Amino acid sequence: MMKSLPLYIYILCVSLLCSCSVNKFIPDGSYLLDEVNIESDTKEVNPSQFSSYIRQNPNAKWFNLVKVPLRIYCISGKDSTKRINRFFRNIGDAPEIFDEEIALKTQMEIEKAVRNMGYMQANVSMNKQIKKKKLKLTYDIAAGNPYMVKHIAYDINDHLISDIIEADSIQSYLYEGMPLDVTILDNERQRITKQLQNSGYYKFNKDFIVYQADTIRNSRLVDLTMKLLPYQRRKEDLPTPHQRYTIRNVNFLVDNDIARVDNNFTGYDSLSYKDYHIYYKGKTYLRPGTLVDFNYIQPHELFNEQDVQNTYSSMGRLRALKYINIRFDELADSDNQLDANILLTKGKDKSLSFEVEGTNSAGDLGAAASVTFQHRNLFKGSETFTFKVRGAYEAITGLEEGYENDDYKEYGIESSLNFPQFMFPFLSSEFKSRIRATSEVGAKFNSQLRPEFTRTLASASWSYRWTDKIRSQHRLDLLDINYIYVPWKSQTFTEYLENLTDRNSILIKSYEDQLIVKMGYSYTYNSANNPLEAKKRRNTYSIRVNIEESGNLLYVASKLVHDKPKGNSGYEIANIPFAQYVKGDFDYAHHFNIDNRNSLVFHIGMGIAYPYANSQMLPFEKRYFSGGPNSVRGWSVRSLGPGSYKGADGGMNYINHAGDIKLDLNIEYRTYLFWKFHGAAFVDAGNIWNIHEYEGQEEGTFRMKTFYKQLAVAYGLGLRLDLDYLILRFDGGMKAVNPMDSGKDKYPFLRPRMGRDFAFHFAVGYPF
Repeated sequence: MMKSLPLYIYILCVSLLCSCSVNKFIPDGSYLLDEVNIESDTKEVNPSQFSSYIRQNPNAKWFNLVKVPLRIYCISGKDSTKRINRFFRNIGDAPEIFDEEIALKTQMEIEKAVRNMGYMQANVSMNKQIKKKKLKLTYDIAAGNPYMVKHIAYDINDHLISDIIEADSIQSYLYEGMPLDVTILDNERQRITKQLQNSGYYKFNKDFIVYQADTIRNSRLVDLTMKLLPYQRRKEDLPTPHQRYTIRNVNFLVDNDIARVDNNFTGYDSLSYKDYHIYYKGKTYLRPGTLVDFNYIQPHELFNEQDVQNTYSSMGRLRALKYINIRFDELADSDNQLDANILLTKGKDKSLSFEVEGTNSAGDLGAAASVTFQHRNLFKGSETFTFKVRGAYEAITGLEEGYENDDYKEYGIESSLNFPQFMFPFLSSEFKSRIRATSEVGAKFNSQLRPEFTRTLASASWSYRWTDKIRSQHRLDLLDINYIYVPWKSQTFTEYLENLTDRNSILIKSYEDQLIVKMGYSYTYNSANNPLEAKKRRNTYSIRVNIEESGNLLYVASKLVHDKPKGNSGYEIANIPFAQYVKGDFDYAHHFNIDNRNSLVFHIGMGIAYPYANSQMLPFEKRYFSGGPNSVRGWSVRSLGPGSYKGADGGMNYINHAGDIKLDLNIEYRTYLFWKFHGAAFVDAGNIWNIHEYEGQEEGTFRMKTFYKQLAVAYGLGLRLDLDYLILRFDGGMKAVNPMDSGKDKYPFLRPRMGRDFAFHFAVGYPF
């Protein structure tokens, strides 16, 4: 009976959703908008590019298949005063009743858009197919032939502006033989406007550029002429030539209330620094050098709009500032000169935060708390200093006899100092201002006291981050030192390690002292600047590449001092073995927007790490693992692989499920459900492998002939709660192909069992 219960629930839900009637919510003479399509008779006019013009869309479909929200709404009765009816209406989607007026506006907008592409005689018609109370609407585009530009001429009476435009003509969007596309023509106006604004023309805008199009008789060929209009502030003003403006003074106004600033700077103290003027009250909270280094507007230079935007972007990275506003004042007593006033508002420089969290590790309950202090202007250069203290406690159950205590304690201290520019000796101020970088030094100390052992982790780091383009980000870990110290292991735990039947070297190495001195570089590229742009674009993708190495410099230094290491354990620094390896990762994700409610995402992640010379095995912290909310979701975290390795019983089994090579392949269909909920259907594949063959893990070694047979496959459904600032994710995965089993059990997809094959995951953010 219990086995049949899920089937009964499924049948009940299907019957409930299918039996409800939509017609009772559709007034007489009206129709449910069931489907909207756009079709074109011309290959060059792609229907998909006009989907944004549709003002009325049919009810949403879950996974583009079933209109579940509509069915939920229809469960409710007509009496809206009843609470149960209001509930179903709130979580459901009201029927979309076809509106003739809205459809006609959509028709006109699509027709206008097609004509703006150069198809001046285009016509858009509506085709309605009615079946009972449902209506399918199709917009048919009859584009015809486009008008083409035969010849391009320029009517520009200002020789200086003409020379500026001609000097950059290779970047022009216009060319002979192009269609008479209004969008392309407007893009050219904006390009020239930007070019002139960057060449001193402070008051120039695109309305001063117009086109004249003359058609050739009995043809669709056009002679196009670009004209430059003279400057007029108002229609009644006399036309005058366009003027170039020069920056006379650059003034920094450092005050808490920029709204009360007057042009005479009355009541301000002042100082001069490198031809810049700084006005303040009391004392400055930012060094003059910092203000100048993060500013791009230069005195005695032509006005440049790009310098203004660069200054906004650069100073926006100064966390000591709350607001930045740049105002230009035209000087009445001088010819074509401007004063640039950079108004700055101070932000809150100190903060103290507390964080409390509960933990649950395999049923062992605990709690953790942390206190964080942050100073965002430590040396008056917008340096951010962070200091954090953390403590955690967990009661451990199920321990064998022989342990002195039954709890877990953790203490940690970490600090970091972040500089808003590239901090390195011998670098010029020009280079620092050109590279938008941050530098960070940090230190961390963590002590773990468990019944089995005591372990201390100490680290220090020196890193840089910078962007060379809007979509590209770089990170350089110049130096990252990690020291793992295990001063004590209980007798019972020591005997456990010594008596392992397979002499598992992975487990033993995880509880030995080790030094890791590494360098690394990572590169990230995202084709969309921000999440909002990603939603608007049809295709976006991201790439992440990471390379790191450890121990090479220490190995060379040790080799110079001692030709061979003492014993067979490798070289040591202060009697501490150091790790030597090279590691590389590649991650690619492609996001395809089907429409504004549905999307498809592909992801591939690969990684390989190779220990050599002074290391026979990677440090445990640097090894890969598989399974979990961001990997193959049919397995829990650290429970899959390597290869077809099953693992042994015991509490330390998660350490064995680690490898030197990783492969993740994912595909996920995402759809909007209702309110702030989104759904997903996914298929995952992947595994991890070892490069070397370890005793007891022979089936986990990577072999080209067999690795594809060891790929694990999972499928499942997910629910996402999008809170705008935070995305909560719930995923349920089922095993489809299990490489750790053989025979019929290798393919649980054929005979699924919830208790054996299901894994539930809770995470924050999307998996990729």
